[in-house]
Amino acid sequence: MIKIGLVGCGRISERHFEVFRELKDELKVTAVCDKIKLRADKYAEEFNVNSYSDYGEMLEKENFDLISICTPSGLHPKHGVMAAKKKINVLVEKPIAVSLKGADELIKECDDNNVKLFVVKQNRLNPPIRLLKNAIDKKRFGKLFMANATVYWQRPQEYYDMADWRGKWEFDGGAFMNQASHYVDLIQWLIGPVDYVTAVTGTLGRHIEVEDTGAAILKFRSGAIGVIQVTMLAYPKNYEGSITVLGESGTVKIGGNAVNKVEKWEFEKYDDDDSLVNEINYSTKSVYGFGHSGYYQNVIDVLKKNEKANTDGREGRKSIELILAIYKSAKKGTVVPLPLDKE
Repeated sequence: MIKIGLVGCGRISERHFEVFRELKDELKVTAVCDKIKLRADKYAEEFNVNSYSDYGEMLEKENFDLISICTPSGLHPKHGVMAAKKKINVLVEKPIAVSLKGADELIKECDDNNVKLFVVKQNRLNPPIRLLKNAIDKKRFGKLFMANATVYWQRPQEYYDMADWRGKWEFDGGAFMNQASHYVDLIQWLIGPVDYVTAVTGTLGRHIEVEDTGAAILKFRSGAIGVIQVTMLAYPKNYEGSITVLGESGTVKIGGNAVNKVEKWEFEKYDDDDSLVNEINYSTKSVYGFGHSGYYQNVIDVLKKNEKANTDGREGRKSIELILAIYKSAKKGTVVPLPLDKE
């Protein structure tokens, strides 16, 4: 049994607790923590474990193999480093950090203490996305021409007002960093490294520090062109979360509200994968999808069988660098090349 603790019992943590229930024969919840102790108490009672409001105290008093970090994004490096110093493996929700400095500090600390670092990118495991990745790896598109990531979601002002860290640069980041980070990750994972980016962002409908809307144009090293368009102002609810890929011999769009549905699948030549298209669509009201279970299964396999992590710290860092390049371009009004200079 892998002894697991969780810090941050807010919105996303319920996805983790669902997995803990599902994989109870392999994951043993040992303790939970939240600065609002009542939130931790609820899960502590369910799993019959101790709850804490002080993360440092929990690390001192309990024994863990793995810590799941579901705290505000800007705190991920700090909380991950604290666990790594205790020789505990670290799992962080996206994004790994809101700065390259924070990401690099966490990666280095985990390396120095010889512990694993996992960054949750569950949308990579969505069946339609996996089928698309297979098609790209098999070169079914031929030369890739364009890729588009679209996130048209709704986050009302009440969402940002629910917690004082939301909508703040230091702890949250904006629509690209927080809500759309999975889609930024997907487009660079599917299409490859980005050469340069230009972007425009704005805070058009919410009273927050960060952006609620933006668009970025990417030039990939392969020569392909990409577009990422994001808003949290879709009326009246989440409308679309999609990835579209266009090549010389194929066109695919994975849509729905969380890349959960194949909306277009057409290639010049048949492949046996084509017979799976109608079987892999699934319905979800949640933008999180159902990938956390598969993600944790990979974590278990890494820790027990020394298999390769789906997304480790360095893999998680890639999308952060691209997002920061988007922000830099929008702020300065210039084309920004990658990789970013360390600042």
